[in-house]
Amino acid sequence: MSAETPAAPVGQFSRRRLQFRAWRGTRPFWAGLFVLLAGFPIMYFPYAHLQVGHLTLAMATTGGAGSLIIGVLLVVLGVSLWFQKHVRVFAGVAAILLGLVSIPVSNLGGFLMGFLLSLVGGAMAVAWAPGAEPGEQPAREDTTGKGGAPEATDPDTTILKPVVGEPNDLSGTSPANGANGRHSAG
Repeated sequence: MSAETPAAPVGQFSRRRLQFRAWRGTRPFWAGLFVLLAGFPIMYFPYAHLQVGHLTLAMATTGGAGSLIIGVLLVVLGVSLWFQKHVRVFAGVAAILLGLVSIPVSNLGGFLMGFLLSLVGGAMAVAWAPGAEPGEQPAREDTTGKGGAPEATDPDTTILKPVVGEPNDLSGTSPANGANGRHSAG
């Protein structure tokens, strides 16, 4: 067995898991998941009927249709964050605004569960930035001088070097530029 031989053959499950992990790393996956999950309590609670013994509590409000629309939009925004990562800022801001609107419309935003999930997911979507592609690093040269100290790249250590062919006067009062010692103030 050599060092290049894998210890165990890579199975279908391991290969799919690694593919999913690579796919997940190239997009705002967790932001999309939080926004997607935020839509469900906002959609569900206005239409829920709770049974307490023989008493049925209907939680339907006048904002039932509005809650359904907000919930569906949040689910669509969550899915679009997964598959269209270039809309992340729009989807994040829209998720935050829909979460805020769900407070008065949908039973405190799905009893604060949907509201908090949409705020966190929207903020994560706005803050997400694509990572840089790993490039090939150039080989570093050994620039150590005497005694292990780094060698200077420029042997001339003059701080300000005069530019050849151009006057070095930046004040604007040089006789070479025609100002004759006067500033032009208008």
